[in-house]
Formats: sequence, structure tokens, C-alpha cells
Amino acid sequence: MKVKQVIVLHGLYMSGFVMRPLCSRLKSSGVKVLNLTYNTLTPNRDAIFAQIDEFIGDQSSAFVCHSMGGLVARAYLEANSPASQHVEKVITLGTPHKGSHIAQKMQQKGFESFLKNSVEFLLSKNGNWPFKAKLYSIAGDLPIGLMPLIVKGSCSDGTVLLDETKLKGMAEHKVFHLSHTSMIYSRQVLDYILERLNEDD
Repeated sequence: MKVKQVIVLHGLYMSGFVMRPLCSRLKSSGVKVLNLTYNTLTPNRDAIFAQIDEFIGDQSSAFVCHSMGGLVARAYLEANSPASQHVEKVITLGTPHKGSHIAQKMQQKGFESFLKNSVEFLLSKNGNWPFKAKLYSIAGDLPIGLMPLIVKGSCSDGTVLLDETKLKGMAEHKVFHLSHTSMIYSRQVLDYILERLNEDD
């Protein structure tokens, strides 16, 4: 089903500001957009989910999420509110669906204070995608970041391992030669997102 509105969720240490170029392109394609800023270190689930519920109402909707934002979208679907039944598609960019190796390493080395409550999302160990909404997982394979130093010889976008972006039950897995943050601003990625949103399933 072609979606009428999109909830955009940013990643760790970021805000809705970084998602603005992506949002303006989405708006110009004719969809209504909620660019939701939330505190990634102390996320208030109830407040976040209430805002999303209110925005969705009973309209056909989709999520477009960067990194940790995709895990917040998953938690929203798990909460299973009446509004969440109207979510048709979830498109994630560099989301560590299986849990974040970097977050795990930071926790092991005693750097939890840099992650705070984000670990409840980042350390989740999901193996599949059990929802009615279709998952389109976008990954990058340009390793600019810490990951090549942490896991030698790994395939990653510099922050998230390619393998962390794959789940059983996803509709599609698409890899672009981009780093973790640059995929937010890529025209190629945006074109792909718009194609998925405009598809009548």
C-alpha cells in the first residue's frame, strides 16, 4: 500500500536536525512527515510512542529511521498500539537490528556512561522481523569509523557491521557504498526510499 505519512527517527547522539534534508525531500514527494527529536541517552518510551500514535491516527504510515531510530521503531511496533496497526513499511538506514557490537564493546570496557539508557535498544538481540509492516534494511559498506579497528577484516559502514543489519523476515536488504552517517544525505538512498514508499504492495 502506498503510504501517506512518514515518521522519521534519528540515531544515537543526534537530533531531528540531521534528518531535515531527508525530510524535505520526503515532503516534496507529497507525504506528511513527523521528524521526531528524542533524547537518545534517556529515551522516554511512553512520550515517544504517544507522539507517534497521535501522528499516525488511522492513516497508512511508514517509518524511515537511521541507526538506533530503527530499534526505537521496532519497540514501538512491539508495544502494539491500535495506531501501530497502520504502519505498512519500516525503512532503516544502518540500523543494528541484531544489536550493536560497538555498544557491547563500550559496555564491556566500562564506558556505559556514554550510552546511558540507549543500551536497552542497542544491546537487543533480535533474530527476526515478526511484524506485518515490511522491513527494508539499508546498509553501508564504506568503513569510515571505529569498526575496522574493533573488528579487523569486518564488513561495515564504519559503525555498524553489515551482518547486524540483516534479519530473517525482512522484505529487502540493500547495500550502498556509503558510511554510517553519509547514507542519510545520499541521493541514491533517498531515491531508493521513495521507490519503496511509492510501491503499491
